[in-house]
Order: sequence, then structure tokens, then C-alpha cells
Amino acid sequence: MKIQKKTLIIGASPNPSRYGNIAALRLHDAGKSFIPVGIKPGFIAGKKIEDLSVFKKYDEIDTVTLYLNPKNQLAYENYILSMKPKRIIFNPGTENPKFMDRAQNEGIEVLQACTLIMLASNTYD
Repeated sequence: MKIQKKTLIIGASPNPSRYGNIAALRLHDAGKSFIPVGIKPGFIAGKKIEDLSVFKKYDEIDTVTLYLNPKNQLAYENYILSMKPKRIIFNPGTENPKFMDRAQNEGIEVLQACTLIMLASNTYD
């Protein structure tokens, strides 16, 4: 049986106009396993948005997709790196050269990409 790869959405939002929300819905529609994590409580596709401020550890995270601007990422860099994801997707507006270098130095694949486009073009693996 193939193990389902998990995506951690950092910056998930209950607001349907936010990209963190749209990405969660598209991941759900594509049958991808995801965990929405954000600062505002709510639900996306029936999943509770986990509280980002708790720094809950998740096992076997394949991808972290970021929807936090660079100045808001600093508080979460160590948290994200501690989960040792295979890759981090820096969506448009989240590009952060210092954090990207840190992740690459820890052997994590870094993509400057758009999760929504990757899903639409069937390149999100």
C-alpha cells in the first residue's frame, strides 16, 4: 500500500478568499493528505485549522507549503525545520532567501513555486 504524503499548510485560514484556504481545498479535491495550521480558528474541507502558536509536531511531513510573509516566518523557522520536511514550497509573496538557504543547508528541497499552479498542472507530487 502506498503511503499518503502529508502536506502541512502554514498560514491556513478560514477565510475563503485567502490562498491558504484555497490551497487546502485544492489539495482536498486532489485527494492529497493535508494538515491546515494557522492563527485563526476554523475549518477547511471539514478539517480543523490547528493553532500555529502551539508549535505542535507532526510526523512524516513530506511538504510544507508556506502562506506567511517573510517577516512572519522568523518565529516559525525552527519549528518548520524541526519537522524535517522533504520540501518547502515558498508560494508567491513568501520568498525568503535567508530561510531558503537555511532549509537547503539542512538538506530540504526548496521551491519558489505556487501550490495552486502545481496542483492545476499535475506537478504536485
